[in-house]
Amino acid sequence: MRSVTFSMNVSLDGYIVGPDGGLDWGAPDEELFRFATDEVRALGVHLMGRRLYETMLYWETADQDPSLDAPTLEFAALWKALPKVVFSTTLSEVEGNARLASGGVVEEIERLRAEPGESPIGIGGATLAAEAAAAGLIDEYRARVCPLLLGGGIPFFPRDERRVDLELVESRVVGPRVVFLHHRVLREPKDE
Repeated sequence: MRSVTFSMNVSLDGYIVGPDGGLDWGAPDEELFRFATDEVRALGVHLMGRRLYETMLYWETADQDPSLDAPTLEFAALWKALPKVVFSTTLSEVEGNARLASGGVVEEIERLRAEPGESPIGIGGATLAAEAAAAGLIDEYRARVCPLLLGGGIPFFPRDERRVDLELVESRVVGPRVVFLHHRVLREPKDE
């Protein structure tokens, strides 16, 4: 069964967006950018909300910019080719290799998990990831912890007062400033 992974930059105090809505604090250095490119390369599909979709639209045409270096063009090509599912109540159409979700996040994940293949399902955007987490659908958390305290904003982990036991899969330093933490959700075995 395909796993659902939630991967984002996060401040040391647990936020993915600052209190002012800014993301500039998480701008990647060369090594972190390569790391993120490798994560995208491994995905089979990416689920996202409207705000993340609109932020990532840049990558649909980035390959047309002759001033971009090879690593940036590689990421653009990978992102452009990656199938994406957008959850939005305000958009009537999307661009590129994306489609609007026909159901809720639970239905979409169940449908995607039933498809053949083993490539992970990526999920991005705090609201969408929180909804998937509340339904117990996130299998892995991949936090790229940046060395700063934002003091507030949008949290990486949903505040749903539900305990979730995790197992550390990997931890390592990426570049000169970021610690990558990869955890798998521990689930109770289901009775057959």
